[in-house]
Amino acid sequence: MAGSRIQLPNGDAATEAYLASSMSDKGLGVVVLQEYWGLVPHIEQVCDRFACEGFTAMAPDLFQGEVAGDPDDAATLMQALNIKTTEAILRKAILQLLAHPAVSSQKVGIVGFCMGGQLSLLAATINPAIGACVDYYGIHPNVRPVLRDLHCPMIGFFAERDDYASPEAVKALDEQLTILGKPHEFITYPNTDHAFFNDHRPEVYNEAAAKDSWLRMLKFFRDNL
Repeated sequence: MAGSRIQLPNGDAATEAYLASSMSDKGLGVVVLQEYWGLVPHIEQVCDRFACEGFTAMAPDLFQGEVAGDPDDAATLMQALNIKTTEAILRKAILQLLAHPAVSSQKVGIVGFCMGGQLSLLAATINPAIGACVDYYGIHPNVRPVLRDLHCPMIGFFAERDDYASPEAVKALDEQLTILGKPHEFITYPNTDHAFFNDHRPEVYNEAAAKDSWLRMLKFFRDNL
């Protein structure tokens, strides 16, 4: 059963989100954050997959209706993203998700891909309602989380070949979190490229890495929420 689009109150306006309710009555709540393409079918299908696993998942539309058709458009949308507005959208999404009758957890998990991966880490440093954070090859030039404020465990999935979330950047982030004593686990998959989880992009999709990281993520959320 597929989810549906809903409205998130956002001041005088409203922001759309995609909501997929648990197929087992109630489930742990998870927020899913988009890549720089926008709230596209791939992200909606990730929410649906969570619902099939007993979670209730919501993906807020961070671009508020805009969807990129090519990498240049996507990069433009990412650069133009208003971080304060995004933080407000995420707060609304988390509050509405926690209040949903199909959510059983007291805190939510958060997972993001590419741009969304960096935003998931940012959210986990500022929103105490987040109990577990997953970062898939996160990158955003204007998002710099204050790592000492990270208040929940995180797991990161990265690609061996990645010009965006480079191995050097991943190593530096790992070292910073270790120094700060923040519980985390980073996994880099060999012979993979940036966006290896996105099965709508056959040029980069890696089935083995995507399946392994999915199973690890499910266990991580179940263990920590």
